[in-house]
Formats: sequence, structure tokens, C-alpha cells
Amino acid sequence: MATTTAGAPPVSRGKTAQVHIQRFGAFLTGMIMPNLPAFLAWGLITALFIAVGWLPNGVLGGFGNADLPGAWSGAATQLVMAEDGTTFHQYLGLVGPMVTFLLPLLIANAGGRMVYGERGGVVASIATVGIIVGSTVPMFLGAMILGPLSAWIMKKIDSIWDGKIRPGFEMLVNMFSAGIVGGALSVGAFYGVAPIVTQISTWLGDIVGWMADNHILPFMSVIVEPAKVLFLNNAIGNGVLVPLGASQVAEQGKSLLFLVEANPGPGLGILLAYTLLGVGAARSTAPGAIIVQFFGGIHEVYFPFVLMKPTLIIAAIAGGMTGIGTNVVMGSGLVGPAAPGSIFAVFAQTARGSFPGVILSVVLSATVSFLIAAVILRATRKRDLAAGESGDLSAAIAQTEANKGKSSAALSALVAEERTAEAAEAALSGHGTTTATAVRPIRSIVFACDAGMGSSAMGASVLRDKLKKAGVEGVSVVNKAVANLQDDVDLVISQRELTDRARKHAPNSRHVSVDNFMNSPVYDSVVQEVKEGAADDGVTAS
Repeated sequence: MATTTAGAPPVSRGKTAQVHIQRFGAFLTGMIMPNLPAFLAWGLITALFIAVGWLPNGVLGGFGNADLPGAWSGAATQLVMAEDGTTFHQYLGLVGPMVTFLLPLLIANAGGRMVYGERGGVVASIATVGIIVGSTVPMFLGAMILGPLSAWIMKKIDSIWDGKIRPGFEMLVNMFSAGIVGGALSVGAFYGVAPIVTQISTWLGDIVGWMADNHILPFMSVIVEPAKVLFLNNAIGNGVLVPLGASQVAEQGKSLLFLVEANPGPGLGILLAYTLLGVGAARSTAPGAIIVQFFGGIHEVYFPFVLMKPTLIIAAIAGGMTGIGTNVVMGSGLVGPAAPGSIFAVFAQTARGSFPGVILSVVLSATVSFLIAAVILRATRKRDLAAGESGDLSAAIAQTEANKGKSSAALSALVAEERTAEAAEAALSGHGTTTATAVRPIRSIVFACDAGMGSSAMGASVLRDKLKKAGVEGVSVVNKAVANLQDDVDLVISQRELTDRARKHAPNSRHVSVDNFMNSPVYDSVVQEVKEGAADDGVTAS
């Protein structure tokens, strides 16, 4: 069975580091993404019911005095001491318990399940209660650390007596071992881990505060925007920005950190520039990408446009800096993560009173990125048109570089894109270089991306539509996260930056790399091969 579209090149040390960072970011994302509905619910409740919300409610928001006339006695309260030394009962509400207990426990459970299934999730949740109770800040960071670690410890302890338990005692041993280990880890987390993670969270918050005091918060885009294009942003976003943003919301009612990554403005500006000044397939694809990126929130669709012309990263960085700077000046922010990064999700999580600043940050970031991208595209338009009009794109690019006297990163990206498509088509037709001798018919196809929810879902939808129009039935086309791939699928389609990781999870599957999930020539080759295989095996195909 073929395992790759071409002979896998040796992986450089830099490439290995990138893969490791991507894998780490994907693991963090795996803990956050399944729980985004809970984050959204918490954000909406916060926006509505806190004291400065749209519908202030002391019972639900957790700021009302339980001794007030007409107070609802059924609500849970806590004893609070005022500055003057007096005490009173205050409603717990929904906002505090959700951010303090629910969200960290969901994160810990997801991390534990990723490491050791349901058993790992239970032990992770038990242990994380200790770090939650023993800290003074929301323990998102602690849950992301302790959850997987607790599950791993339980897994190692179980391996000690695996296969050595007398028949009939398995349930007893499993229940008591998980209870004892979980309880011990919870106590240990309360006394040992909680103070350390609390201090780390405080330091991270102090760094953000220092950046704000010195007016350099916008410079976060210098790191975040390139990281997004290289699929390295999840480690930053889910590992740092989301926990810090949640802590700021708990203290201040909003945070601009949720908009550092989610702002759709920079991507919108770049795609608009391609729509007006791009050439060839890039120009024709950009308008559709705008809809998917700005309204659908799938930012990955503009990454290939930047990779085709790497200087456009300047436009992305400048747009991101403009958006952050606008929110700093306007004092605006969100009450929860805007995921996916759709303008609708951004508005849904915008704090009361922050709409002018948030809207302005999106508009200005899009404007700045558009102007810079337009200048870059306009400066290279003649050269791009000349290359596009040539019958042989590779030869035209080579000639252009010869005329220029030096190589061009943008043109090299175009050559790489063309060669990737050619190699994929050759492998799918059986003429490429493969590492196995047999090619089985394609009956199952998986689109794999970092989180398994955004761009891969879009690509799977596109291919399913093509197969349907071709009259092919009986072929499974699904989308998954790279980390969740299994080695029982016939064909894996992933973005070029993620293919190395995908091969490790599904080494016996065929792998195809694409630059753009929205529109790739590989899809037509896949449809043709599936249709031919369906005819040979009697699967329905018109």
C-alpha cells in the first residue's frame, strides 16, 4: 500500500522542531476545542448578567446581596467581608463557578481522555479539583498541565499490575486504584502544584500588564501572525492567551487577548487585495475564501495566499498590530474566546460597551493589511502576469528569475505548489514514487488538519460534493484532527505543513498534500480514481 505521494525527503532539524511545536499545539487544542460550547455559554452568560452586562442580574451574575428584600432564597451564596469589616451573603451566580470549576474540569477531563481514555479523564478531573481549590486564579493553565499528567501517571501505575490480577478482582482493583491515585494527586496538587501554577499565571499576567503599561501589546502580532501561517499558533493561543484572557474576564469583565488571534481583519484585507490585484487561480479563489474566512471563521484559507508570496506576512503583522492597538486605545475586548474566528462569533462575545472598539479594530486591521498587501501585489503584478501567461509555469518562473538575477521566494512558492499537485496526481494515478507495492481501491478518505474542525471540514465537504456530482457512492469522506488519525484509512489529505505528522499517525495510508483545501487539482484526480475503482468493484458509479 502506498504511504506517500513521493519519496519522503529527510526531515531537517528545523522541520522536526516545527513538527514538535505543531504536535504540542494540537494537543493543547484537543483539550480546548471540544469544550468551546462551554466557553461560549460562559461568555454569553457573562456578557448578559454581570454588573456591567446587557441584563445585569445579581443572582445569575453573582454580585447581588442575598440580604436584599425579595432575594431568592434558593440561590447559593457565599459569605463575603466588605472593606469596612462587615460581612454579608453574596450570590455565587453562574459566572464565577463556571470559570472556576466547570471550564478547568472540562479541560482536564479532555486532556485525560486523550492520554488514557475515560479512566484517564476521571482521574484527571479528581486531581484538578485540588489545583482549583488551592489557587486564587482560574486554573486553565493548571488543568492543561495536571489533566494529561494525572492520566499518564494512572496509566503507568496500571501497567505495573496489568495481567497480574486474579480473575474476578479486576473491577475492585481498578476502582480502588483510580480512587486512591486520584485522591492522592488531588491532595498533592492542592499543596504542591497549585502554588507553583498560580505563580506562573501571575508572572504571565504581569508580563501582559507590563506590555500594556509600556504600550507594546501590539507587538504580539510579530509572533502570532507568522505562527498562524505556519500552524504554530495553537501553543500560543490555547496555552497562553485563552487562560490569561479568561483570568482578565473574571477580574475586569473583558479581555482584548481573545482578539489577538481571532480578529478576522488581517486575513480579510489580504484576500481583498488578491481579489482586486491578484492573478490567475489566486484571484478567482480569493472571493470565495473571503466568505469562508470572514463569515465562517476558518482563517486557514488565507494562509496559502500568504505562503505564495511570503512578503505578505508584513501585511498580516501590520493588520494585527493595528487591531490590537485599536482595542488598547478604545479599551474594548471580548468576554470569551471567539472560535471559530468568525465576525459573528466575535460580535457574540463582545463585551457591552466594546462594540465601537471591536468593530473599529476589525475595520482598521483589514484596511491596513489590504493597503500593504495591495502595494505588494501591485508591485509584482506585471511579473506575475508574465509568468501566468506562459505555457510552462515552471519555465516561465525560471526565466523570470533569470531576468531578475536572483531567486524569488514568492515564485519559489508557486513552483512548490505546482510540483506538489503534479506529484499528488502522479501518485494517485499510480505513476508516482511510492514506498509500497500495492495500491488498494479508495473507499475511505480523511481530511486532516490541526484541530480537525475548520479547514479539514471544508475540504471534506468540497470533495463529497465532487463525488456526488460524479455519481459515486459508498465512499466515506470525513475530517479529523491529525492527532486522531487511525491507520485504517485508504487516503489521507492534509495541508503540506502537516503531512509529516499525519504520516506518523497513519503510516500505512496513502498521503496527499495540498496547499489549499478550498480548491486543489488533486480532488479531480481523486474523484477519477475513485470512480474507476468503483466501476471495477461494483460500487455504484454513474
